[in-house]
Amino acid sequence: MKNKEICEIKRIFNTRLDTLDHILLVGEKHFGDMNAIFQERLAPDMLPFAAQIAFACNQPRGFSQWCAGEPIDNLGVEVDSLEMARSHIASTKDLVAGITADDSKLDEIKRVGLGPGRYCELPARQYVNDYLMPNLYFHTTTAYVILRKLGAPLGKSDFMSFLMPYIKEET
Repeated sequence: MKNKEICEIKRIFNTRLDTLDHILLVGEKHFGDMNAIFQERLAPDMLPFAAQIAFACNQPRGFSQWCAGEPIDNLGVEVDSLEMARSHIASTKDLVAGITADDSKLDEIKRVGLGPGRYCELPARQYVNDYLMPNLYFHTTTAYVILRKLGAPLGKSDFMSFLMPYIKEET
């Protein structure tokens, strides 16, 4: 069984979840009481910081559950503590680690719910590239921007911390 593509998807999910955890750590060091941040929003019509954490986790969770043939069980938006946020990230990483599907899973058609009464059916590769990854980045970026807007000392290197193992210094 080949699983090169699935392994790459798992790597991306894990490293971006690590980034999300790192963003939380920077926020915790800066604010002390992160629990006060969980209802902060960028705009009144946007979901709060808590939902951004849950929705970022829901992308790899949903993929993991779909690969296992299980119903997708999304996290709710009621993340109300740093401990719960970290628990969601850790449990999501556990689900990703448990993916045993091979690349043939990506040849299947995936039905994607888009709200009440709306859906689309996509080849799984397109589901990953056009739905899961953009949503993962959107919600991780939104969490990052909420903390940055509030004054957390976050920069691009924090958001792209997954590149650290590949950085070299010129001599």
